Amino acid sequence: MQAGIAGVARGGKAIYGAPLGILMLEARFARIPGDMGNARSWPFPVLYRVVKGASPERVVLGAAAGLLDDFLAAAAELVDQGAEAITTNCGFLSIFQHELAAHVRVPVATSALMQVPWVQAMLPPGQRVGIITVSKERLTPRHLAAAGVPPDTPIAGTEGGREFFRVLIRAEKPDLDIDLAAQDILDAGRALVSRHPDIGAIVLECTNMPPYARALRAAIGLPTFDIHSLITWLHAGLRPPDFSTLT
Repeated sequence: MQAGIAGVARGGKAIYGAPLGILMLEARFARIPGDMGNARSWPFPVLYRVVKGASPERVVLGAAAGLLDDFLAAAAELVDQGAEAITTNCGFLSIFQHELAAHVRVPVATSALMQVPWVQAMLPPGQRVGIITVSKERLTPRHLAAAGVPPDTPIAGTEGGREFFRVLIRAEKPDLDIDLAAQDILDAGRALVSRHPDIGAIVLECTNMPPYARALRAAIGLPTFDIHSLITWLHAGLRPPDFSTLT
């Protein structure tokens, strides 16, 4: 018997030690640390599954039409492999929240937008949450309602920027100019709080935005939440910390 290991090891999974499964869009742009699709972004192991045909353009601009069955099948595969909870690589997939959770019967967090009601509950009276998204035009009341977001929530998009939208959604090139992408996020954030001075916190819809959250927080001086904050919270529930070694 290996030193320090005793008892009965329970089976039933194909993969162990990675309780979180991530459904990925099919894309080839650069994923820098902090991006959900960069495995180095996570302080714990994760399982990935790319959903074939689910391009960012099809999911964001096309409302993921015709892709529900593909996402359901991919989520079920991740759970069969060993995932104990599922998340996705695009905040616009909030529209599949109910269907995915019902299908796989484990916790599902499709979108960083699900944090909006939680963050709102923390804010002082008179303040509200603002959202920065990759595409304000395509973030519909249906997406918001599926995540529990009030329909009058202030939103800013990156469609008018020089880099972020055209690389991630339009797939005009595989390489990403990080400085230009960061500027697009900062411009959107500054414009949003300028238009809505009652904003007390920001939620970043896009799962590619966490690398820029720290700079945005510094620029606008407001708490900033994203898919990384959501998923680290979720993982803490799957694997609560062990404090026994501190006694």
